[in-house]
Amino acid sequence: MMRYRELLPFLDREPAMLPLVTPLVTAPRLAAELGLGSLRVKDEGCQPSGSLKARPSAVAVARAKELGFATIACASSGNAAISLAAMAAAEELEAVVFVPERIPRPKLAQLQVFGPRVVVVRGPYESAYALCEQACREFGWYNRNCAQDPFLVEGKKTCGLEIGEQTAAEPPDWVAVAVGDGCTITAIWKGLSESAALGIAPRTPRMLAVQARGAATVHDAWAENRPLAEVESRYADAATFADSIAVTHPHNGDRAVDAIRASGGAAITVADEEMSTAVLDLGRSGVLVEPASAAGLGGVRAALDSGVIAPESSVVVVGTGTGLKSLDHVARIMPAPPEPVEPTIDALRSAL
Repeated sequence: MMRYRELLPFLDREPAMLPLVTPLVTAPRLAAELGLGSLRVKDEGCQPSGSLKARPSAVAVARAKELGFATIACASSGNAAISLAAMAAAEELEAVVFVPERIPRPKLAQLQVFGPRVVVVRGPYESAYALCEQACREFGWYNRNCAQDPFLVEGKKTCGLEIGEQTAAEPPDWVAVAVGDGCTITAIWKGLSESAALGIAPRTPRMLAVQARGAATVHDAWAENRPLAEVESRYADAATFADSIAVTHPHNGDRAVDAIRASGGAAITVADEEMSTAVLDLGRSGVLVEPASAAGLGGVRAALDSGVIAPESSVVVVGTGTGLKSLDHVARIMPAPPEPVEPTIDALRSAL
């Protein structure tokens, strides 16, 4: 991440745990199946703690340390909390994380490994977020919550800067991003814009925002050209198993809509079964992602079917988190395991 030192807002010192430049994986077979000119996957699952959230957490923790805070806090459905706990442990800061009670058990276990104070809050993510906000004011903790700490976008934008740099010779027509709170697509668009403004990339792509059908507030606001606040009431609770994007009141939703419009892009929704299919499709291309990350590819397929994305387009899908975080779900969508074979070559030949 420090390769972009001049484009970051502080960092007189490096964070103790540095986010990595992640690979851009080509998927020619899947591109051909979909009718795309090219398909590449930005594999953020390779980051420390297994998700893109390592980027903003590294910046926030370093900033908190620089300002002399002893404790840093955030609310999260999983990935942001895990990344914050890991980065805070490396910086020897106390972390307090607020998570909704429906947080997947594997993610809770990953979170606990790093030793933060975990507060499980009754209700959805929005309840955890509200309590964290109150606690930061009450106890004087550094607030790492999205849409509260502006440095988070600066950390996340490095993903967009990398995409601009990695695709400079072959710039994509579209970049597809799963949307929860709206921070990631906002930040990646900022990075892509800065990359083009500096002459690193020849042009900016169009952004495809992909939401779960049961929490489609950004999509609705964009499609109907209405303020986000006017459509949020349609979704009392997020009807999706994709916990990372199960957000009915996105805290950076208006900026996400701005990014879609500024890029000339679009928003689309996907059902849970479309995300499950996309997990398997990406796996056959060598990338294991969690369901929320797979929403990006599911959205590309839906956008092709509806004519939003033209055939033969060049697309980058951002895989925001590793599927190792959701192996319970991956196991559920796998076929039954093969029957055992006897340890003889004849039995193997028969089975084959």
